[in-house]
Amino acid sequence: MTFEIALVLGILVVSLLLFISEIIRMDLVALLVLSALAVSGLISPADTFAGFSNSAVITVWAMFILSDGLTRTGIANIIGKQVMRLAGRNELAMIIVIMITAAVLSAFMNNIGVAALMLPVVVDVAKRTRIPVSRLLMPLAYATLLGGLMTLIGTPPNLLVSESLKHAGERPFALFDFTPIGGAVMLVGVLFVALFGRLLLPKSKIIRGRTRSQRGLRARYKLQERTFMMRVPVNSVLVGKTLAESRIGAAAGMIILAIERFGRTAALPNRQTVIRAGDGILVEGRLDRFTELQRWCGLVIEREAPILKSMVAAKLVYAEACLANNSPLVSELLRHVDFRGRFSVNVVAVHHRDNIRLQNLGSLPLRAGDTILVQGPTTAIELLEKSNDFSEVRRITDEETIKKYQADEHMFVLRIPKGSDLAGSSLGKSRLTEVFDFRVLATFRDGKLHIMPGDEDILDVGDLILIEGQPEDIDVLRGLQELEVDTKVSPNLRAFESDRLTLMDATLHPRSTLAGKTVGELNFRERYGIELAGLWRNGASVGVELADERLEVGDALLLLGPRERLKLLSSDTDFLVLTPLGQEPPDTSKAPLAALIMMGVVASTMAGLFPIAIAAVVGASLMILARCLSMEQAYRAIDWRSIFLIAGMLPLGTAMQDTGAASYLAMQVMNTAGSAGPWAVIGGLYLLTAVGTMIIPTAALVVLMSPIVMSAMGDMGLNPATAMMAIAMAASASFTSPISHPANILVMGPGGYRFVDYLKVGVPLTIIVFITVMLLLPILWPLTPA
Repeated sequence: MTFEIALVLGILVVSLLLFISEIIRMDLVALLVLSALAVSGLISPADTFAGFSNSAVITVWAMFILSDGLTRTGIANIIGKQVMRLAGRNELAMIIVIMITAAVLSAFMNNIGVAALMLPVVVDVAKRTRIPVSRLLMPLAYATLLGGLMTLIGTPPNLLVSESLKHAGERPFALFDFTPIGGAVMLVGVLFVALFGRLLLPKSKIIRGRTRSQRGLRARYKLQERTFMMRVPVNSVLVGKTLAESRIGAAAGMIILAIERFGRTAALPNRQTVIRAGDGILVEGRLDRFTELQRWCGLVIEREAPILKSMVAAKLVYAEACLANNSPLVSELLRHVDFRGRFSVNVVAVHHRDNIRLQNLGSLPLRAGDTILVQGPTTAIELLEKSNDFSEVRRITDEETIKKYQADEHMFVLRIPKGSDLAGSSLGKSRLTEVFDFRVLATFRDGKLHIMPGDEDILDVGDLILIEGQPEDIDVLRGLQELEVDTKVSPNLRAFESDRLTLMDATLHPRSTLAGKTVGELNFRERYGIELAGLWRNGASVGVELADERLEVGDALLLLGPRERLKLLSSDTDFLVLTPLGQEPPDTSKAPLAALIMMGVVASTMAGLFPIAIAAVVGASLMILARCLSMEQAYRAIDWRSIFLIAGMLPLGTAMQDTGAASYLAMQVMNTAGSAGPWAVIGGLYLLTAVGTMIIPTAALVVLMSPIVMSAMGDMGLNPATAMMAIAMAASASFTSPISHPANILVMGPGGYRFVDYLKVGVPLTIIVFITVMLLLPILWPLTPA
């Protein structure tokens, strides 16, 4: 093994580890690979950026635009009507029609786009036919993968293996060279899923025939179990305060659904709505979290404590910590960072550019360069100064703190009375600091002062707790204790039936910009004028506080808000709406023109008039010129992560070929399976690729496998086309897990699937596809000498 081979293999191993661990996003990994190859001199400057001008890459981005043009011209509505007409109400017939329709579309469109296109259609069909949606959505996802096997443009792996053949001086695959074997595999896969696979899928309950009716949605997300009424007493200290000031919503992560006043119901009231005596506040959330907070409301407020404040102040200091650019804390919500547990300090304020924030700090996302005002013992500040998370830590005086931050807060002493439920519980179970920005500075017990107690510290009867905060927050804390809770909610659910308040089911688009962000960070109420009332993930409703949950592609979202606001989401590129609310159907007048342009692309390629890359770019340009979509929409349609992934990884394939690393790996394969014959080698390479799809992006996997396959076939003196066809089939047949392909993730939430559901259907389907491919390859693609 030469030094160049070892270096290339080292880069390969590191890239695989990064892909598997997902420490760094995959497109950035590809760019780092490209950079490493260029800096080390393993590839020339021309080869470094050759991936961006590669015809396969150009074809991929052009196909994204063509697919989006077909989608925006209303093809989905046309498909939905045909599916309903052809399949009727029979589940078996419905699955076959859906799968064949999706497969045929995926042969010419991006398979993720087809899945996103047909998802709302299939959900609507399931609702109308009373077929459980869980029996239809996984077949839809698998059909898009099977359909991609049938043509050169069906999926990026097909284009990449063809380009590898061309680069090696072999004849590349033509547009329909994949059709005989890919079509056969598709038919076998459809029959297996329709006849046997569907029986392995979960059968979700149908609630009165309408799983996505308003009542059905409430039942699916267990909304009724988490909905209760709170009554405001006549003499409550909350009277006259706004809903925002009352902290009722923030207190236990609850959503205020409506206010009942004088026999009238105001749904989804504004945060500035003033509370009046006798109001009934209908909320959705966890009653146990609110009850936990009410336990703290029973604390006895002894007095303000200026003397104790001086005693504690002598042991606590203030410091400004500037968040470093490379800190992993950047973009995290303050409550997730847990400064108290991690650094043993309290956060008093955050200074971002020209704004200083003193309240509601828990929901604040941290930014690089933020100055964080902290309070803690000297030892904790010293540790903070040594932390790599902060570029600078500067201690400041109390006077400077008051002058700059206006942080002259009061200290109160709270006593735990006899009979309190808090005795025996820990400070960590309280939401006191999250909701009210209180800071627990010390506890007194048996005459001893304990500075900065930890979350695990157990409370006892008679304990004195020193907290620092605003006096008005103490009043609000008392007001929460006064609220009367009524869990008999059925008469109050009429608020859900009003035009003002409606439920809608949606999921994130595969390329949504919201993925990875927390619900609290997104602030649905401020951004969209609606609330996120429920979240469905891994086959179950998420029961924890939603504000801390990070949204993922495949999540099913229960959205609550005014009908007109929810209708606007149908045109939002971040969402796929699963329960349309009477939106105007899309204009299909340009659908024939869009279809004609797509057929022109296919026909010109078949006739040999243009290479597929040129035909696809011309077709994409005509789509925009014909106003099937705008230029801005075309840019958004391209999955730039995939483009950079492929373009960045292609130079690694070149380096493997040029340095001899591919020949070295091929030799290892030959030493292992070569004695069993060429078909055993091809079968082994197929299985290696199929397993690789579970952990490595398919495009990157094909780029890595292609030079190895080419070298192995060259060593045996055989034409590589047969083995390359096998690799293409294996890379695109990603059925075994939700993370194998974005189409699988997309249907996970709406279908209510768990990880094991993909294994139950995907593993046998993968085996059947493997057997079908290995039986048909000798017939359709027999081995020939090189």
